[in-house]
Amino acid sequence: MSLLTPDVPFGQPAFALSGDQIATVLDLVCRGAYKARADVTPGMLEVPTTIVVRKAMRRVKKALSLTNLQVRGEHELEDMATTDPTILGRIDITLQFLHQFGNEDAYVAIECKRVGAAQSSLNASYVSKGVDRFVTGQYAAGHEWGFMLGYVLALPVDEVVKAVDERIRKTYGEGAKLTPDAAHALSLAVLEGALAQNGGHAIKLKHIFVDMTPAA
Repeated sequence: MSLLTPDVPFGQPAFALSGDQIATVLDLVCRGAYKARADVTPGMLEVPTTIVVRKAMRRVKKALSLTNLQVRGEHELEDMATTDPTILGRIDITLQFLHQFGNEDAYVAIECKRVGAAQSSLNASYVSKGVDRFVTGQYAAGHEWGFMLGYVLALPVDEVVKAVDERIRKTYGEGAKLTPDAAHALSLAVLEGALAQNGGHAIKLKHIFVDMTPAA
């Protein structure tokens, strides 16, 4: 079922997302990851996996006639306050809804990381090189929502969630703990947590874990 939202601006500022738009992101991500799984080969690294997922998301978007948003490629962040050409970071996948068109700072950030049961280094990187980029404001500065997409390479997912949650609470405090959210039919788990961005603004992160174990 399509979760197409009305083609009208929603929310002030442009960083805001409606409940329907959040559901659309979740649905598109899960459908895209599910369709991409057959093309993900054992040992495939994060970047090529994300390219496959992003292409699948675009196919799903077209099939569902979602004309009120666009799926963008890797999004480069630049320091617009200086003439320094250094790239501050690259967000794996970004979306823009109609009310965000024309504003380069308004987007939906989706950061992708590999995780897995007994994969301690990958699970740690999910937080230190994923979640932390939202906390510092490197990604999605001032935004209401951000999204983390976890490619689960080894089950069970409960072990992955436990490891990620423990590291988040250890790093950012008990208030940052993950809360289970309604799972999508094509996800392994969906959770939510709130974090202080740059010590002030609160950003909500939705964590989506999808099955990327080798397809049978």
